[in-house]
Amino acid sequence: MKLEISRSAVEQLIKKGVVICSPESITIGEEVLIDQISGDDVIIHSGCKILGANTLIMSGCEIGYEAPVAMENCQLGPNVKLQGGFFSESTFLANVTIGSGAYIRAGCLLEEEVKVAHTVGLKQTILFPFVTLGSLINFCDCLMSGGTGKKNHSEVGSSYIHFNYTPDQDKATPSLIGDAPRGVMLNQNPIFLGGQGGLVGPTRIGYGTVIPAGIIYRKDFLKGESILFAGPILNKNRPFYPGLYSGLKRIIVNNINYLANIIALRRWYIDVRSLFPGADPLEKVLYKCALEKIEIVFNERIQRLKEVVCKMPRSLEIYNEVTKERALTKQQELRSQFFEKWSTIEEFLRDGINKTGDLKKRAKFLDIIHQRIDKKGAKDYLQIIETIRNDGAALGTTWLQGLVNEINHETAEFIPALMQ
Repeated sequence: MKLEISRSAVEQLIKKGVVICSPESITIGEEVLIDQISGDDVIIHSGCKILGANTLIMSGCEIGYEAPVAMENCQLGPNVKLQGGFFSESTFLANVTIGSGAYIRAGCLLEEEVKVAHTVGLKQTILFPFVTLGSLINFCDCLMSGGTGKKNHSEVGSSYIHFNYTPDQDKATPSLIGDAPRGVMLNQNPIFLGGQGGLVGPTRIGYGTVIPAGIIYRKDFLKGESILFAGPILNKNRPFYPGLYSGLKRIIVNNINYLANIIALRRWYIDVRSLFPGADPLEKVLYKCALEKIEIVFNERIQRLKEVVCKMPRSLEIYNEVTKERALTKQQELRSQFFEKWSTIEEFLRDGINKTGDLKKRAKFLDIIHQRIDKKGAKDYLQIIETIRNDGAALGTTWLQGLVNEINHETAEFIPALMQ
């Protein structure tokens, strides 16, 4: 790819008030829109490279303090700090801080006050407000929520891995650490994933869960409020049959549930987040790009699940070869129905992204939000959400969880074997 460097762009940014510590070392792509970079308290340090027509940098941002930053088509909300590394096609809301050595690829959405230490890799990752990641972490293809503020937040310890690639060579492995319907209310107990450990996707973890350091966890734990310890693997030499998909039901259920949560989060952005535009005109662009990231994640998960679907005819053959007379009809039907009904399921899910949930519950909850905004006389998102943590929050969660349940239930009806 030919890189066109605009010296005039650097000069324009300096005239706007952007502090550029070493102008001759900075690369600004010709396609970058100067109007989408604020001149208020923005600092760009030596050696940084900023590319992409969709780049947005709001007031108070600091880029490259610890090491050079290469950034393409990212959107930085107010006071975001990118200390060093590579950042692509991702959105960071207000007061996000990411340490040096970062490798942030497409489809990431980090909400307000998220903190990430050094040398962290993310892709298709959604982190709700206040979530904190330690150092030396690979945390792709997951959503994490939980916690109530800066001093009470979900956290991932250093040297943690979300295992998102399987021996069957697929990535239908999104993990839900917390959820969307309760997580958006900022009223749940935090989740702690201890350092030097890992989570094998697709996994679902409930609020208040603590997984101690050094543990690789492979199961779902929705109950929460517990400390989890991994049990021993008894069959250390169990045969492996590539393409068998012995845990297919769980893969399908967890993937559909993840998609349902993404649909609920999108609805939250459209109906609730949109009520907090902010005083800066660039806030509208930031919101639009954040919503696009949710849609990118949705499309990614559809594609990854479809890749598994395409393997089902062969999976059925392998299952019959391996089990012979022990073959279970429900396992055969599960593979057949998943494959045969996929086009209908995909169409339903893509149409479902526009579902609103129960309209009466939605209207009542939005009335509460409007009342809080009028009472406070301000439109600070976190501040308003913090005022509805009792009955109002329960109503909002019921509305969104109803939407998740609707998607899960109606999708399962296309695959009767899931109900067996």
